[in-house]
Order: sequence, then structure tokens, then C-alpha cells
Amino acid sequence: MNLLPKTHEEFSHADYWNIFFKRRGKKAFEWYGEYPEFCEILLKYIKIKDDILIVGCGNSTLSMSLYDVGYRQMRDINNNTRPNLIYEHMDATKMTYPDEKFSVILDKGTLDALMPDAKETTISTIDKYFKEITRVLRNGGRYICISLLQEHILRKLLSYFPSSGFMFRISRCHEAESKPRLEGNMIPIFMVIATKFTKLSQTVLELALVNGPPERLSSMDDMISAILSVQQSALVCSSLYRRTVADVREISLDLHRLSDKHPRYTVYVLDQPRIREAKTYAAFIVPQGKEMDWLFSTREGRQQVLKSAQYDRLAIITLRREHKFESWNAVKAELEDCVCNLAPAGLCSKLDIPFLSLGSDVGARTICYEGKSDISGSFVVEEVEKDGYEFRRLVFLNNPYVIQSEARLKEAKSRRGKTKKIADPGFLACEHHIHMSAGVNAVIDIKEQQEIMIIGLGGGGLCMFLHHCFPKLKITAVEIDNAMLKVATEYFNLILDDRMKVEIADGIRFIKDAAACEKKYKAILFDIDSKDTTIGMSCPPKQFLELSVLKAVAACLTENGLFILNLVSRDKNLKQKAKDDLNSVFQSLSCYAIQDEVNEIVMCSIEKHDSKEWRNKLKLATTSLNEQAAARKLSSFKEAFNISTLLESLSIES
Repeated sequence: MNLLPKTHEEFSHADYWNIFFKRRGKKAFEWYGEYPEFCEILLKYIKIKDDILIVGCGNSTLSMSLYDVGYRQMRDINNNTRPNLIYEHMDATKMTYPDEKFSVILDKGTLDALMPDAKETTISTIDKYFKEITRVLRNGGRYICISLLQEHILRKLLSYFPSSGFMFRISRCHEAESKPRLEGNMIPIFMVIATKFTKLSQTVLELALVNGPPERLSSMDDMISAILSVQQSALVCSSLYRRTVADVREISLDLHRLSDKHPRYTVYVLDQPRIREAKTYAAFIVPQGKEMDWLFSTREGRQQVLKSAQYDRLAIITLRREHKFESWNAVKAELEDCVCNLAPAGLCSKLDIPFLSLGSDVGARTICYEGKSDISGSFVVEEVEKDGYEFRRLVFLNNPYVIQSEARLKEAKSRRGKTKKIADPGFLACEHHIHMSAGVNAVIDIKEQQEIMIIGLGGGGLCMFLHHCFPKLKITAVEIDNAMLKVATEYFNLILDDRMKVEIADGIRFIKDAAACEKKYKAILFDIDSKDTTIGMSCPPKQFLELSVLKAVAACLTENGLFILNLVSRDKNLKQKAKDDLNSVFQSLSCYAIQDEVNEIVMCSIEKHDSKEWRNKLKLATTSLNEQAAARKLSSFKEAFNISTLLESLSIES
């Protein structure tokens, strides 16, 4: 390692190279690899009859290897064994060869040595070098440059050769990287092939980073972005090889295919303190549709998976919804090399890395509808299989690991006798909706026609359940996003009638207008997400908790009415501030922290409640909710929760 330069700038200093080779003695040195590592790519672009010039050959064995396999190209040590292998001392920026003498010019690390920076004097030297290459190269000839492609070098290559009539291609030299990788030096090595044409009708940019034919790119920026991405990934992999990430809990990477607009996989790498003497490592593939489960969508959940798996390092891999995946074996084959690159030191080969999952397949996902709204941005309605059932989900793509709404599907017959899939109104996928429903049941009289307001529609699952469960209840849902109404009615079977009404309006304005008109509701529910991810509170948006809004809510409640809030925040200070403000407006607060979730349901009353009496009332309401759902033939509701555990975390605050 002490033979490597301390800084890139040393590459271009003659004194450095003199000292370097003196230290090496007669032993040849291959800076980026030897002929066997490059031959597979070189054989595509160098033919036996080619006249080859190798610039900056140093004491590399590459020229000798090429000669020995049949090539004849560009003194002392080879006069007898290789009489046609000629070494000449010459300035590459002022070559004395005639025009168009060579059909191939091979540069292995010379450009990297000549261009340690992008200073004006350096650029002037490189311009002369490139012009000489162009001059002595025949039409149809190839300038082949093996390089690390630091960004300033890549940009210089792209600024010169495509505009000078060269077809420009970059291939990654995987074989040359394999030996350094075993030592933890995961530095990508590239081969640039610039082919000279006198007339080229259009710019041709091609990239071959993986096995298979090269891909045509539309812009230089795309090529720069792809190369930088490879280099950054290699830096991460090199770091992962040498060290643990247990101190930072995890790191994540997106895996792309060059032609794809969206990442194909997301990989989370987690470490825990050594549990065995020998290093252990595995990959866990999350089936499609499961990536939103708490275990895989949160850092806390993934840490639990790590502990359960009992490996020192675990790569948890999610399959992105923008793509289709053929089978478990196809996914495993596609991921093997990448998973191997993320391994810690001490593993012999990719054969040492087991692939784990929840089953023998990768799951299934079907996109039903893709939409875009002015409020929420792009979203999808998709269907997934889970636990033997089909589910339909609404997902906002600006937060793709959060399920906005979910319904379990069941079969139903239309009036014409045809079978179709519909959302089951009795199945509440979100546990916090169960507690909100129990709160509604605690304050309404199911025999009387009473009205509640729900701020936030989403897919309409909560509205649909309450509408079916309580046949006399009138519901006004307020939703600012008109696109959500279309989704709720067309994909989640929300029925609009004289008892179920949706107002497309700003929720705050609607509440304040209702208070001004002295409109009263038996319950007001807030189940609305925040689009601002910077403040540490997911539900509701912070403006919905301003004192003027809370006072308007209190003014709209009937006697013994209830304000029910889905409060979601990981910031304890923000959450406490919200509760303090609620306590300043309402007489009684009861809070339910949902197990394994960030959600907390807060129930607020303008009357003072005895905590023991309120607890009993809520318990009775929960039991009767289950009975009411059964009476209304919402049989699937019973599967959603266990009554005995419902009130375990309930705390009453006065």
C-alpha cells in the first residue's frame, strides 16, 4: 500500500514515477489490473491485424501480453524474445508519428496520470494530448482508455470526443475489480472506447455497466450521473467491507437498472454487535405488499428483524412498486452480485450468503389506478396479496412506505349476477379507526338520527364502516382533495346518499363556518395527514391544532359530544404541546397509545368526566360496537381486534 500515491497530483510528477519504479525493481506493476482481467473487453475492440500504440506503458505487462497472444505493437528487455515489440521515448502531446498511423491507441492509466486536476495548465496539456490522439488515429480507429474516471476526467472526455466525431462508449471492467475487492478496495475501473469517424450524423453515447449489450443514452448528463452513482456505491461497499454500521443502526441504498426511471430495489444494511466468532451475513427479501408492514417500513421494525434473524449483518431488500418481478429465483439471481458487494470482510464467496424471506415467492402487486392531485401529488391504487387475502391500497408516492387507505376485498354479485371484487365495509385495516369508532359509539344514540363530522376522507374506509354499522347516523366528511372522492367512490366502494355526504372544502374553513352558524355535531373526528414532513408531526397538519381551530371544534360539539383526534408524532415535545393546547380548551382528555404504532387517539370533551366512569363507558362502547357490527352482518370486523387488549394502554388525563 505504501507504493500508492498519497495524492492524485503525484500521478503527473516524473520524480514520483522514478521513485515508484525504483522501489518496484524489475517486478512488473499493473495499476488497474493485468491482461487476463481486461482481455474479454479488449478482444472486442482490438483485432490481430491492428497497428497498436500504447501510450504511457511504464513497466506494465499489458503490451507483452498482447504481443504474446498475437498482437504486434509498440527496448532492451524484449529485443530477443519480442523483436517487433517496440518501446519509444516520446512526448504523447507532441508525437512524431505520421497522421493516421494507428488503428488502436491504448491508454491504461496515462490519462489519469496526466490529469490530476482541472487547472488551466492541465487542461491545456490534455487538449494537446487528445488532438495528437485524433491526428495519429485512423478513421474507424479506437482510442481505448482504462481509467478510474474521476469526475473531472469524465467530463473532459465527454466534452472532447463526442463533439469531435467519435462514437463514445464506457464499459465497466468487473474482472479487473475482482482482485482488489478481496482486499476491500472496491474501486470501479472503466474502459472508454472512443471510435473515430470522419462523419457521424449524431452523437452516440453508450454505457455497459452490467453484463449484456451496451445501452444507448440520450445525454452526457445521464452518463455522468450513472458513473458517479457507480463510484459512490463502490465507496459505500468499501466502507461496509471494513467497518460495522451498528453505531448508526442502518444505511440504505437504491438499486437501479440503467434504463429504468425508478429504482428497482431498496436495500437496508444493518449490523449488530458480533454474536459469533465467524462473521455471519444474510439477505432478507421482503415480498411485494409486505414492505409497508411495521417490521420493514420503520427503523425500529427492521432492527427487530435483525435481532430475530440472528446474523451479524443483514441486508433487508424491498421490491419497488414501479417494477414487475418474475420469481423468487429471478430476483435472487439479479441481487446476488450486489448482495455480495455489501458483505463484511471474512466471507469467502457469495455461496456463503443465505437468502431469507417470509415464503417461497416474491408476492404480487397489481396497479389498479395511477393518478395525480394538486394537493397530494402522484398516487396509486394497487392490489396486493397478504395472509391469504387480497387488499386494495391507496398510496401517495411522495411517502411510498405509508399506506394512506387500505381495504380487504371480497367477492360480491352485481344485479346482473356477475361476480366482482369490492371493498369489505366491515374490515378496518387501521387499528386507530377501531378506537375512533368506539369513541363515536360511546356518545351517539344508535336509535336516534344524529350527525358527526369527519375531517379527512382518504379512501373512505372509516366513513364506510360507520355508515354500514349505524343505520341512523348521518356523516359529513370534509375533504380538500377532489381526487380522493373519485378514489373513494370508484375503488373503495364508498356510497353517497342522504346519510353519507362529502364536502370538498378546506377543513379549517368548514369548521369555523359551522361554528359561526352554530351547527352542532355529536362527534368531530380528525383523521387527516400532513403534507409537511419537516415539522415532526404526521397527523394532523399543525394548523389544525391552532387554538382558534380547537375553540371552533368545541363550539360545534353538542352536549356530551366528543372530539376524536388521530395524533401522530415522533417528537415528544410536539405531542405534549398539542395535548397542553387541547387541555386549555377541553375539560377532559383520554389518550390511547396504539401498541407498535406511533398513532395516539385523543378523545376530548367539553364536559368534565370522571376518569373511572369514562373508562367503563368506553369499555361498554367497545363491546357494543362489536355486537352492533355483528348485527349489521359486518362479520369481518371481529377479526380486526381483540377486545380484551383494547384498553390496556388507555390513560385518562383531566
